Amino acid sequence: MEVNIADSWKKQLGDEFKKPYFGELVSFVKNEYSSTNCYPKGKEIFAAFDHCSFENVKVVIIGQDPYHGVGQAHGLCFSVNEGIAMPPSLINIFKEIETDLQRPFPSHGSLIRWAEQGVLLLNATLTVRAHQAGSHQGKGWEVFTDSVIQTISNHREGVVFMLWGGYAKKKGAKINSAKHKILTSGHPSPLSANRGYWFGNKHFSKANEYLASIGKSKIDW
Repeated sequence: MEVNIADSWKKQLGDEFKKPYFGELVSFVKNEYSSTNCYPKGKEIFAAFDHCSFENVKVVIIGQDPYHGVGQAHGLCFSVNEGIAMPPSLINIFKEIETDLQRPFPSHGSLIRWAEQGVLLLNATLTVRAHQAGSHQGKGWEVFTDSVIQTISNHREGVVFMLWGGYAKKKGAKINSAKHKILTSGHPSPLSANRGYWFGNKHFSKANEYLASIGKSKIDW
């Protein structure tokens, strides 16, 4: 089955696309996109992989599913295009960077520049119906993204995994901690952050310290 994903990932995940579950997933997604409004745009479903090659992955951030509001999702978890209002979780991410690294609060919410430095911004589910959070969960995307995480864990070394909240921690349970750096904290959503589970985790400086310690360039957050 031909999947429009960057070549570096196609080499790693080619067998996954041949499995029965993935064929069923593709049929489901095509039907959803033809019958109702879904996000992100079809050409952006695999954008996280297009902006960050397999060989360039330094950091993996795991989200749950895409934003479901108009114009928000564009294929990178937590990110929104320039000109789109920042969702609360993204605002809290930038607030943490502001205090952790003394970086000024950015003027927009696009994280493409992170991706192009080697940050894989991976949602567990890559599509969603408009205004229906979680509507494409349990259809096969989670199996696929588990395989992505497992492939990185098995075939790369020295990758920082940022696992925010209970869902992401479960998603990353099989990462080889002997080969990689795993950072965990509460989720940046207001519900978690305002209860003291997000702010002060210093994940961005910790990631850069680790990358520098193994001879890799830091991320310009």
